[in-house]
Parts: sequence; structure tokens; C-alpha cells
Amino acid sequence: MASPSTISAPSRLARIVSLRAYHVRIPLRKPIVHASHSRTESDNVVVECRLSDGTVGFGEGVPRDYVTGETIDSSIDLLRRTDWSHLTTDVSSVADAFDVLHRIELPSVPGDDRGCRGNAARCAAEIAVFDAFGKFLGKNISELLMEAREYGDILKLRKSCRYSGAITSKPSLRKEVISALKMRFNWFPHCKVKVGTSGQNDPRRLRLFRKLLGTIDIRIDANEAWKPAEAAERIRELEPARISAVEQPLLHEDFDYLPALCQAVKTPIMLDESLCSRIDAERAIKAKACKLFNIRLSKCGGIFPSLDLALMAHRAGLGYQLGCQVGETGILSAAGRAFACTVQNIRYLEGSYDQYLVRERLTKQNLSFEWRGWAPRLKSPGLGIDVEPDRLASVTIREIPLYGQS
Repeated sequence: MASPSTISAPSRLARIVSLRAYHVRIPLRKPIVHASHSRTESDNVVVECRLSDGTVGFGEGVPRDYVTGETIDSSIDLLRRTDWSHLTTDVSSVADAFDVLHRIELPSVPGDDRGCRGNAARCAAEIAVFDAFGKFLGKNISELLMEAREYGDILKLRKSCRYSGAITSKPSLRKEVISALKMRFNWFPHCKVKVGTSGQNDPRRLRLFRKLLGTIDIRIDANEAWKPAEAAERIRELEPARISAVEQPLLHEDFDYLPALCQAVKTPIMLDESLCSRIDAERAIKAKACKLFNIRLSKCGGIFPSLDLALMAHRAGLGYQLGCQVGETGILSAAGRAFACTVQNIRYLEGSYDQYLVRERLTKQNLSFEWRGWAPRLKSPGLGIDVEPDRLASVTIREIPLYGQS
């Protein structure tokens, strides 16, 4: 008989025992306006994942019907109709956890030829599962991602990351000037300016912002505001302000005009609304329709699908930005932070607006970026955050059981 010292202890095991969705309504501190939409609140989906050992993880998605065709109702319906039972296998290692995460698949949506109309829901579920298993394994998501060797070409763990600022469309030029001065005095490295809003003189605004911002990198976001026949002229009018990129100048429906537009202007074109899935990315690369991808976790289906897009861009010689969703809470911001502190060569970084934008913080931690846009890598297991149950309850419109007993 083997002596006790030669008998290995059994591995700790955990499996998913319940999933629950929350429809939350997040009020914003101020109205956010751009060419496609105006909002004062955001309807988000939060997913709670509970493991057999009692560990709980949270994830978040922000559906936008004008981007991926998703609504809060369609997202919750997809989560309800998903068969979660095939994910409830025992996990004892990072490889086991990755296997479960890669098997998250929601029902297909009729007519979804781009493969993106379940992305916000999948993002919420994936991050919740990732958070739970990260806590169970005692590792932060950034650390876990470094073990995803298939993405080795784009991974590099860092202690911190640096966010850019943004000047959204405001009812008065005076308020925009104040925003620009805040960017300058806080030493942000980059600044995005929303353009294309009806009634605004964009050439005048950009000339003024360039004077106020000095050498700060300025890029613009048109949010599909321009028609194909006018886009090149609109961009050329703004190029004297030394803009570094133009985000989504045309409607997605006008995608076929983008290759010619890329050739007609000096400024690199970035895709956002036209870059929501692998199908979109393959089409854009083949058509040479852009120079940059705007990757957003919720819009693109979660962390692993977003890694796929970054790797595709890297191999095609394109740049990429990590964007955010207006109205996201600290849950989604923490996932973005993990991505930002793990993926290298991100051209621009958006997110972690927390205290600056949302009225209701759901996490104990303040996820807001600090002076000059710097933010540290979160190091606690999982997402590195603690969700406050009372705060979550205060913004919950409805709770929906998805699997098992909560």
C-alpha cells in the first residue's frame, strides 16, 4: 500500500450550477449625443454565474440596435433560449475553463448574415463565466489570457494602460471648449471628437480644438453621418486639423464605397458599426475597406471573439482600437481593462469612464481612469472587482433565471 505521502490530493473541481440575467437601467450623468443617437440612460444586460463551490461571477453586455441590431429584449430572449447544460462540466484547470468559455454559443438569429445579433448577450455570459472561473482558479483574467497561446503574437502583460479622452457633441460650443481644456490640462495622449451632428460647423470646431489641444492626437468619429458622395470632401475639410483617423464615416449599408474613400483621403479610415464580427472583419480585409478596427467587447461578442479580431487585424497589417460602450458599468469596464493590459499595440483605448459618466456604480471599486488617462491593471482574481448586490438591485428592472437554481 502506498504511504500517505505518495498519494496526491484530488484536484479541486467546480462547475456552473446556475445562471441568471438582470435587465438593468443605468442613468447617465449627462446626455450623450452623436450623429446616430442621443441618450440619457442605458439598458444593459448583466449575467450572474454561480459555481458549485459558491463562487459568483458577473458579466455585462450593452445591446445597441443601431449597431448590431440587438435590443435589451432580444438579448434576454436569446439568453433564455440558450441551452446551457453543455457548459456544466467539471473545471479544475485553466484549460478546462477555456474549454467551457469556447463552448458558449447562443441560438442563431434569422437573417443575421453578419453573425452579430447576439453579441451583447454572449459578451455578458462569457465575462460572467470568465469572472467566476478566474475567482475559482485564483487568477485574474489578464493572467489567464496570457495562457491563451494561440494569441501569443498579440499578448503582452502590462502593469497599466492609458485611456484617451473624448469630446462629444454638446448644445453649445462653450461646453465643448471646456471639454477640450480638460483634455489639455489632464494631459491625455489622444482625444476623440464626435463630428457630423446636424447644425454644427465641424471645420470651425476642429480648428479651435487643435489650438486648444496643442499636440494631442485628435481623431474623429462620424457615426455614419455622411453620404458617399460627400464623405471625402468632409474629411478633407477637417484634415488641416491634423486628424489621425476617421471612424465610421459612412452607413454600414454603404460599405461598398469605403475602399474608394480610403484611396481618396489621406486620413486612415477606422471601422466601428461595420466591424462587429469575424464575417465583417474578413470582408473588410478582403476589400481593403479600412486601416483600423474599432473593437468593442460587447459589440464584438466578448473577450475571445475580440481577441480573434485583434489577431486578424495584426496579421493583415491593420491597426486596432479598443472602444467602449456608452453607459457600461464597472463590470464591462473591468473586462476592458483586462483586455487593454494584456493585448499589445492597441492604437487608441477608450473606457473606464465610471464616475465621469454613470450615476450608479455597481462595483465597490472605482474603475475610473486617473490623471493623464492612466489606469492600473486589476490584480484580484477574476475581473478583479466586487459587485455590490444592493446597487445592482437598485437599477434592476427585471431578473430572469436562465439555468439551475439561484
